[in-house]
Amino acid sequence: SQYVGMGRELYATSPVFREALDRCAALLRPRMELLSVLFPAEGATSPIDQTEYSQPALFALEYALAQVWKSWGVVPHAVMGHSVGEFAAAVVAGYLSLEDGLALIAERGRLMQALPSGGAMLSVFTTEAQVQPLLEPYLSQVSLACLNAPGQVVLSGAGEVIARLDQELQARGVRTKALVVSHAFHSPLMDPMLGALESQAARAKVLPGTIPLVSNVTGRPVGAGELGAPGYWRRHAREAVRFQEGMESLRELGIDV
Repeated sequence: SQYVGMGRELYATSPVFREALDRCAALLRPRMELLSVLFPAEGATSPIDQTEYSQPALFALEYALAQVWKSWGVVPHAVMGHSVGEFAAAVVAGYLSLEDGLALIAERGRLMQALPSGGAMLSVFTTEAQVQPLLEPYLSQVSLACLNAPGQVVLSGAGEVIARLDQELQARGVRTKALVVSHAFHSPLMDPMLGALESQAARAKVLPGTIPLVSNVTGRPVGAGELGAPGYWRRHAREAVRFQEGMESLRELGIDV
């Protein structure tokens, strides 16, 4: 979803967006030069497609956009993200400070970047019930990564197994689409970094929150202290993104926009 130059026009024309992005850049500076990643000089390359950089860059863009919307009077009654987006959503909802949110997403990206490559992700246009039996022989290598909508899920894991499943699904007439990713997110290939991620998450101070935040882990609004519970952000990195259930929860909250 990230690309070089995203947010460039807003950065040039919106003081609110520019101030928010500059604040994120200052907080990230010990780790990365955010503005050079987003807006490289002419002829220069950007590492934005490396997850170590794309995760904090996406977070910063999302946070800055939220500040622009608020300045226009567009104030959310509830929020939800999708994977990386939940970190920015947690800040917007008042559950994490900007400083803690940025530190956590930056460390998450760094830890994932350090994992071996070779993973793959596959968007599959079928139901969880139809695809789950095919995964049973490979549960140590692949898993359901996203439950996005009725009839649309994402598989993630070892590249050779994902390729085998892709062939089998297509032979059954199921439409698939390979995703362009650096690693197999939300899969067993994330396991080696989960302990270090949990250690970083334990340093974050979880705040009471000001509006409902719908969790990717459960598909429901987070409860008191849930984000600070041991293992929450570990589960968030490893388990499936329950986006469809989250959308249903937003509807139950009366959200229709």
